[in-house]
Amino acid sequence: MHPAAPIDSPPGPPRPRKPRAPLVAALLAALSFVLILLVELEWGPLGTVDGAIARTTHRWAVAHDGLTHASRILTDWVWDPWTMRALITVAVVWLVFRGERRLALWLAATCLVGTLLQQGLKAAVDKPRPVWPDPVDSAHFAAFPSGHAMTAAVVCGLLLWLLRVYGVGPAVWRAGVTIAAVSVIGVGATRIWNGVHWPSDVVGGWLLGALMVALAIATYGYRPSARPPETPETPETPETPETT
Repeated sequence: MHPAAPIDSPPGPPRPRKPRAPLVAALLAALSFVLILLVELEWGPLGTVDGAIARTTHRWAVAHDGLTHASRILTDWVWDPWTMRALITVAVVWLVFRGERRLALWLAATCLVGTLLQQGLKAAVDKPRPVWPDPVDSAHFAAFPSGHAMTAAVVCGLLLWLLRVYGVGPAVWRAGVTIAAVSVIGVGATRIWNGVHWPSDVVGGWLLGALMVALAIATYGYRPSARPPETPETPETPETPETT
């Protein structure tokens, strides 16, 4: 008897890749904790670097009125936290109209938790902002972390993740990454240039914002109910009797 040729079975769903978001979140949490600790302990080298960069950029800001004016427009209008929140609100409304209410709630909740974390850390750390005899801008409340930098990182990170989820084309993806990178880096640079934040405030905002995005993706994308269904077993094909 000769065994029958195997029958091709339909391909099953792709095997899920090992989730990286929890690992990224753990790394970002460790880095954030170290930075918060150094800021709270007023570590000398960190203060030296903060002061050197802040004094240099403030001197440039005073000397270049036009560039400083443009920086204030960008930070107060284009990359303001309320502008970023308006963008995420548009995304939430769009998801609701598509029937993705749970995903819309997830986006809104992530931004809310990020804002609460930001304000809680500002109150707990209570780091003073830079003070200049000739300020070019003003800001209120404590310095660490930068609310502008953290909000931009959260919003841009979540919007980029949405682009990946909905499988946009390469051109749209590259444009989104470019706009997000320019926005996140740009808003941090304007806060330092305008003399209202120390560099460590901005770095802290970036780290904490990225941490919020990684935690949100980990808890949403890798929950047990999100696992793909198992591939059904293909029934064995009975052997065909040999004919003479």
